[in-house]
Amino acid sequence: MSVKTQKSSVENDPRWAQVQARNAAADKLFVYAVRTTGVYCRPSSASRLPRPENVEFFDTPAAAEAAGYRPSRRSAADQTSVGVQHAAMVARACRQIEAAEDLLALDALAAEAGMSRFHFHRVFKNLTGLTPKAYANAQRANRLRAGLDSGATVTAAIYDAGFNSNSRFYETSAQVLGMTPTSYRAGGANADIRFAVGQSSLGAILVAQSERGVCAILMGDDPDRLTRDLQDKFPRANLIGADREFEQLVAQVVGFIEAPGLGLDLPLDVQGTVFQQRVWQALREIPAGSTASYAEIANRIGMPKAVRAVAQACAANSLAVAIPCHRVVRSDGALSGYRWGVDRKRALLERESRE
Repeated sequence: MSVKTQKSSVENDPRWAQVQARNAAADKLFVYAVRTTGVYCRPSSASRLPRPENVEFFDTPAAAEAAGYRPSRRSAADQTSVGVQHAAMVARACRQIEAAEDLLALDALAAEAGMSRFHFHRVFKNLTGLTPKAYANAQRANRLRAGLDSGATVTAAIYDAGFNSNSRFYETSAQVLGMTPTSYRAGGANADIRFAVGQSSLGAILVAQSERGVCAILMGDDPDRLTRDLQDKFPRANLIGADREFEQLVAQVVGFIEAPGLGLDLPLDVQGTVFQQRVWQALREIPAGSTASYAEIANRIGMPKAVRAVAQACAANSLAVAIPCHRVVRSDGALSGYRWGVDRKRALLERESRE
């Protein structure tokens, strides 16, 4: 396209009029990029207007960056400001959810935040790793566990946690606690957990599965110690030595350890606090062959100051390789502590890097 044609095309584009007017109302609609400087700006930018023949329009900042442009200093500052505002808004919403006796409607949360339902849902999930509903359900589960642990009756704990009826709760008790509340308070009594121990080049591997999915993958040198660890985790559950069919599941885990390129897609029974689940979900999003620092994980979940808490959540993970805490390293790239030994962590990373 000739310079003259390009100039005419931009001048006749209604978006150019918005740029000339520095219309802030158009900031959410598009950005414009300047070929001669390699940066993009919002329509309201106070920067000197570029020549129209050097301008290119994009629907979103992401589209401009994908085309090779970088944000102007003002745009970068604006994005930082928006990020801070979003973080504060989500923090307020989390406090509302935590304080509410019943589940809050998404429309009410969005209205309080001054956002549309869709925009609020997207921002909340981007910053916390959970939808507002999932965050609220996790809070109720935490309150229920606290009530049961304190000795409250099952009925009182159910209602105090925000469930409106026993019947509604029992329909979802397996998802909330992984077992019935009576079994939870009894340390997993009457819950059937099948398990088996296999061997890999990294030592013994114990895999355990509840009705919901795989609830433990433990690694170590001593198979008996792994079995005792499982008993400690579920002190009153019915631990059932697995049959040949279940041993195929163990073989699948061992196969992944030996050849990470095979992948590992298992139904998981993940039980932890809201924060731990956010961290573990972030870990599952790290691609095989890649690593992330504890600080990067803290940033991804919208809590940049929670680096130590992220490390503690990694240490609390009972699902080795399925929730890949071995892919988290120190900011300088060095390997730090690993529940199942730094040597195993190094070996897992080396194998994934070769795939």
